[in-house]
Amino acid sequence: MAIAPVNQVRAVLEYATSVIDSRKILFGMSLYGYDWPLPFEQGKTKASGLSNNAAQNLAIAEQASIFWDPESASPYFDYEAAGVAHRVWFDDAQSAAIKLSLLDEYNLRGVSVWVLGNEFPQLWYILEDSYRITKL
Repeated sequence: MAIAPVNQVRAVLEYATSVIDSRKILFGMSLYGYDWPLPFEQGKTKASGLSNNAAQNLAIAEQASIFWDPESASPYFDYEAAGVAHRVWFDDAQSAAIKLSLLDEYNLRGVSVWVLGNEFPQLWYILEDSYRITKL
């Protein structure tokens, strides 16, 4: 499934802000995707991590169509390699903007990102245009 699906993130924030002052909460944003071999088998199938840029580059290399999942607000694509089907979930500018909108909606303190070096260039433009950035 998607990395931090917005519907599940929203559920966590609903609970968290009901028991913690929202101004004490930093929104954690992932900067990676997962490449899943299919079919998924609990406890047997393992995904490979990749940066969001690497995911987009893989879609281009595989000539894979990128689809949008409205429930999770996340892009994904499918491809086949060595006879194995794969599904890749990742974030792009649109999914990042949707997730970042939760900062204002829940009046959160800010955002932290994980893993630096995996970011995609559009993320910095979204952050710079929308927020005051403080490096800690």
